[in-house]
Order: sequence, then structure tokens, then C-alpha cells
Amino acid sequence: MKKADVAIVGGGIAGLTAAVYAAKAGKQTVLIEKQVRMGGRAITNQKNGVYFNMGGHALYFGDAWETFRGFGLSLQGNKPSIDAYGIWKGTLKTLPTNVRSLLATPLVSWKGKMEFAAWLTKLGKLDTRLYDRVSLREWIEGQIKDPMVRHIFYSLLRTASYVVAPDLQAAGPALGQLKNALKGVLYLDRGWGETVEELRQLASRLGVACLTDNKAVSIGHDQGKVNHVLCDNGLKIIAGSIIVAAPLEEAYRLVPRAESTALHTWKEQAIPVTAACLDVALRRLPKPKQQFVYGIDQTVFLSNQSRAAYLSEDGSQVISLLKYQGEETNARQDLLELEQTLDLVQPGWRNELAAKQYLPKITVFHDFMHIKRKENPGPAVPEIEGLYVAGDWASHGELLVDAATASAKRAVRHILARTETEGIPEDEYGGAVSNL
Repeated sequence: MKKADVAIVGGGIAGLTAAVYAAKAGKQTVLIEKQVRMGGRAITNQKNGVYFNMGGHALYFGDAWETFRGFGLSLQGNKPSIDAYGIWKGTLKTLPTNVRSLLATPLVSWKGKMEFAAWLTKLGKLDTRLYDRVSLREWIEGQIKDPMVRHIFYSLLRTASYVVAPDLQAAGPALGQLKNALKGVLYLDRGWGETVEELRQLASRLGVACLTDNKAVSIGHDQGKVNHVLCDNGLKIIAGSIIVAAPLEEAYRLVPRAESTALHTWKEQAIPVTAACLDVALRRLPKPKQQFVYGIDQTVFLSNQSRAAYLSEDGSQVISLLKYQGEETNARQDLLELEQTLDLVQPGWRNELAAKQYLPKITVFHDFMHIKRKENPGPAVPEIEGLYVAGDWASHGELLVDAATASAKRAVRHILARTETEGIPEDEYGGAVSNL
């Protein structure tokens, strides 16, 4: 038996972020992770001297970046060039990403170029929250006149959000993510595993008990209050506040009588987002200029992350390809489509192949803001005092890792308010926690 003020189930980005904040607030904190390694889908695997993330990862300059910077993490890496191509009718065309490429692209008419340039200017000032209950298709079809500019916006917003559901996806969060994308992204040296390890070390220095290779099997609650987490090895962690920073389905299984709580509503309304991910390391690029490609009439994306980050020991170029998936998936067909994309962009790539990783269906996030949502999840489960949720699915409009860090902050903020404990002054957290 172990006692703590706060017990956190799940050692991914959300769980580690919550653990750091709780410990900084003076809470005795235990973090429980079922795998041997922390990080969840943010782990990095090494293969033949190559650092492979679990699919394509880029750090936007949003909530997660501000949070990590406030923690003092190194975030070593660089912003990649945004010179891009688009795949349209089986050919590569210059994609407009700046004034020079907008003038040069044959994809868009002069009238369309003027509209595209106007929208890039408008986006910076756009209050995207006005469109949180408007579908992405409704926004694009109602706001953009030129057909090709519409196609390009569908592609840009799909890439920023990973979602292929324009009739369901709320336009506001997707547009907000695109605004962040226009600031550029950061590709991290040696993959996201470096950042995860820094988070783990920070949590340990703050006194968090990080229990890896411990699988939580149930969260005990009685008379409307949580009281413990039970692990499969018999370990029981007694705690008055528990954060479940795990996938929604897992959270539902952990809580007895979850069907009588808001967890049931959140589970019923959830629409998971998945992608097929192919990562390859090439000894050299057959076409060095073709490193960043959007599918316009295909739901694919390609990026050479080595153009900005150190991802191999021998100088191999690590290229990440994504096939954004809808409800129907086919692992073999998706792989074929991704390989055909490589054939188009880097012909002869098989002769340069040094390492390869294929993930046929990885969950990008377990829910997102869509127009069928009844309510945003968490942070508190109202029927059980002391029970909270965090994770990319517990989004209140944020996307991807930004949803993980933002939801973690919401959960800790509620714990501090409930226990009548004052938060840490802003200067100790840095700018990342101004809303904690």
C-alpha cells in the first residue's frame, strides 16, 4: 500500500505534465504507467541508428510548446523550410506557402491567388472560436469562392488536424491549429523520446514517484468519492485525487459503474482519429528538393524531418509519410498508397532504404471537437468527487499534444481549487501556466 495526495494513471505527455504541476504545487504525487517506458505515443524507437517516432510528430507553437518551455525543457531541434509541393491528379505542383510560391504555382488562377493571399492575412486576426459549432465543410464552402483554393484549404486543415471528416469536424479548432501552423513547427532532435525523458527526470526531481511496469486495473470509489488505484500486482495507492491520463476506453474500464457517470456520455460521443504511418530512412534523397508534400486530392502527407532535426547517426534522411484515415481502413492498401507517394516524390527510394517502420493504424487521438459532441470531457467526473481526466481526447478545443498539456493543467487546477490550495506563482511556472 502506498499513500499520495494525487495519483495519476498514464505516463504519456498528459500524465507527466499533470505530475509536474501537481508536484510543483506541493502535492505528494504518484504516477502509474503500465509500460516499461514513459511516453505513450510520444516514445521514440531506435532502428539501425535511426530515431523513429510513433508516426509523424511536429511540435506546434501552441500550448504544449509554451508548457515545455515553462518547464525549462531543452526542446532541441529546428523549424523546417516550408517550401512545399502538392499532389494533384498524380503530379507534383508547387504549393503556395509564401508570396514567391503563390506567384509561381500553376495550381491557382490569378483571381484564386488573390483570394488565397487575402485569407492568409485574415487568418492571423480571425477569432476561430466563433466557428466552434460550425462544420469545417460549412465554413470552407461558405467562405472560400475559388474551387482550387477550397481544395488547398481542405488539404492544409487536414494536415494540421489529422482529421478526415469535414462534415463532422468543428471548424474553429482546426482553423486555430492552422493559425499555429503558419508560425512554423519544430522537429525535435532524436525524436520526442528526448522530451519525454526530460519530463520524467523533472518529475522525479520534484519528488514524483514514477511507477513503470505497473498496470492499473481499477479505481476505487465509495459514496461518491475516489479513494484508491489498484494495480495488477496488488499494489494499492491510496489518494484523495486521481487523474486518469489514459485513453477514454481505458478510463471507462478502470472505473466501476462508469456507465452511471459522465464517462459514459464521453465514451458514446467519442470519434477516434487514426492514421497509417510509414517512416523510412534513406541514405540519400534521389530528389533533394522534394521534401515536403501535401496531398490535395489524396489524404496523404510527406515530410523529410531530417531537414530540420538530427534523427540518424549516419546522416540518413528520415522521411515520415501519413495516410489520414476515415472509418474504413485497409492496411495493405494504405501501405501501397504511401509507397506510391514515395515513388512519385523520391523515385528510386528503395535503392537507398536504410531502415523502415510501418504503423498501419495508430490512434492519433481518441476524440476531438465535432459538431455531434454533447459536451467537452472533464476535467472533473462530476459524479465522483476527486476523479479527473486528462489526455488528447479531453480537449476543450485544443488539438493533438496541445490537448494533452491543456487538459492536464485543467485537472490540476481543479484539484487545487477543491483542496483549497493556492496555485504556484506564475513566475515559478513561467508563461506556460498563466491559466492554471
